[in-house]
Amino acid sequence: ERSIDLLIQHQCPQCGAPATLTETDRLFNCEFCRVKSYLLQQNFFRYMLPEAAPKDKSLIYFPYWRFKGMLFSCIEDGIKHRFLDLSHQAVDSRYFPISLGLRSQALKLKFVAPETPGYFLQPTQPIEDVMKIFERRFSSTQSGPVFHNAYIGETLSMIYSPFYVQDKVYDAILNQAVSAVLPDDFDAESFSGGTPDWQTRFVPAVCPSCGWDLDDDREALVLKCKNCNTAWRPARNKLKPLKFAHIPENGEDTFYLPFWRIKADISGLPLRSYADLVKIANLPKVLQENFNDIEFYFWIPAFKVRPEVFVRLARNITVSQPQQKLIAEFPEAGLCPVTLPIEEALESLTINLTSFVIPQKDFLPRLQDIEITPTRVLLVYVPFQEKNQEYIHPEMLLTINKNHLKFAANL
Repeated sequence: ERSIDLLIQHQCPQCGAPATLTETDRLFNCEFCRVKSYLLQQNFFRYMLPEAAPKDKSLIYFPYWRFKGMLFSCIEDGIKHRFLDLSHQAVDSRYFPISLGLRSQALKLKFVAPETPGYFLQPTQPIEDVMKIFERRFSSTQSGPVFHNAYIGETLSMIYSPFYVQDKVYDAILNQAVSAVLPDDFDAESFSGGTPDWQTRFVPAVCPSCGWDLDDDREALVLKCKNCNTAWRPARNKLKPLKFAHIPENGEDTFYLPFWRIKADISGLPLRSYADLVKIANLPKVLQENFNDIEFYFWIPAFKVRPEVFVRLARNITVSQPQQKLIAEFPEAGLCPVTLPIEEALESLTINLTSFVIPQKDFLPRLQDIEITPTRVLLVYVPFQEKNQEYIHPEMLLTINKNHLKFAANL
């Protein structure tokens, strides 16, 4: 279940100094000019592998979808999970390799830029179709029906690999043939394509509200301004304000972990209040009158962890339904960076719901009739106590090993 982050060669947008990024890096702090920049890319990042072709060859860049993330499946035996790190053709062609193999992990990539020479093939196979290919591959190993699949914590990118054509298609990295002899009428430019017309955008990491430097870890998907107590997340070509709060805690050795608190309408299941949750999850609680007045929220980790830890944390905190007073500012304590975006948290709601409904076997066949529509989202920092190699929250029975956070970058 271990994967390796891609390494990307890059230049500082401010001073031009060389740098190497990993694919999860978002906040870039130049070692030379000390200017902080934040990476923005619409939909997904686009990379290219380095070529070593003879100078007289015209290069063709063939696109591959690359997916890295967690696949959760609801089956008769409960919730199963696996880690995926896969690539597949973004253009259906028998002349080019079906996948990248391990080379995207072995070589340093570059961002695709408009000035890159070569013919870039236009993707014609949507990522949705490719994911169905992956699903069919893995569902064939499951016994019994699959009631629901969810891809969570995913890193989706497109990687262009260089080739050139003689009598065969040649890999322009190793300069070796990868196809049989081509038909006489083969023309690579008969595929749709041309010059790349997109560019990775870097924006200054300064607060759009007050102009102060934004701060966080290099892989953070939410940046914080300590000057005006605001939080910002990427949205298309700019940074967008984000509502957040924290649960206050006065104890020593406090460390805060971020969670997405999500209010949602659920069709086909009465789950609007804490009273409904007590019944549906068969919690050992005596129903109180005020339980009907307590709104139900999903709580989802806003950080990447191993699949089994993700499900456990989401289930335990959702069943606990924290009711403490919230303060809309950053706490004066250590904070875990947000590395799981809200879009991924929303994808996980059905998995979260399935994890606590009892009896689960009776609920699973009903999943296709359940529709969850999010209505409100708040980022909440929850206090944990630091104990040796763990962060714990005794009241909510939450425990996470520090190593799970340390190695989450490999997910």
